[in-house]
Amino acid sequence: MTTARRHLVWDWNGTLLDDLDLVVRATNAAFATAGGPVVSADEHRVRFRRPIAAYYAEMLGRAIDEEAFGRLDRIFHDAYRAGLTSCALAADATAAIAAWPGSQSLLSMWFHDELVPTVRTYGLTPHFTRVDGLRAVVGGGHKAEWLAKHLAELGLGGHEVVLIGDSLDDADAAGSVGAPCVLYTGGLSDPARLRASGHPVADTLTDAVTLARALP
Repeated sequence: MTTARRHLVWDWNGTLLDDLDLVVRATNAAFATAGGPVVSADEHRVRFRRPIAAYYAEMLGRAIDEEAFGRLDRIFHDAYRAGLTSCALAADATAAIAAWPGSQSLLSMWFHDELVPTVRTYGLTPHFTRVDGLRAVVGGGHKAEWLAKHLAELGLGGHEVVLIGDSLDDADAAGSVGAPCVLYTGGLSDPARLRASGHPVADTLTDAVTLARALP
């Protein structure tokens, strides 16, 4: 089968990498330093959104300025790094990657200098024509501008690509460049929210690739 869209852009956190439990633990570590609540995985999936500062403000019940968010973001990432070796790839990640007949790349909102060696550790680097992470000191923003840069570096237009990710922000980023997005329910977002979005939704990564291959 020849795919109509020749290039697939993968998301990392919550998609290829099964890190929901670690993200929730790291989020709670940050909240604990600010007198915040303990959040369950289900609650995090329902309420999480970008910009992350808005999510933190809702959960902490007060406005979060840039300085406060920067501090919480550092605490989150310190806790995340400490537990990263406990994370495995999604159960069918390698099978899903192998099922795509065209070129593939990876775009994450995790810090670039940490993402690249981590992806290499999982043995995935040879599958991707490009791996890009966040090139900024503080994270938490939207993916759209980074996707535009990613595709520019690849020399691709939105009409040539499809994204697979686990969040509405992935879908919004795809839409900003005129690309479709298949949403995966096994990650960091509430499946009901994803299904209500109107985008194609899959419960496994291999099913997500099947949907992506069928897109016009």
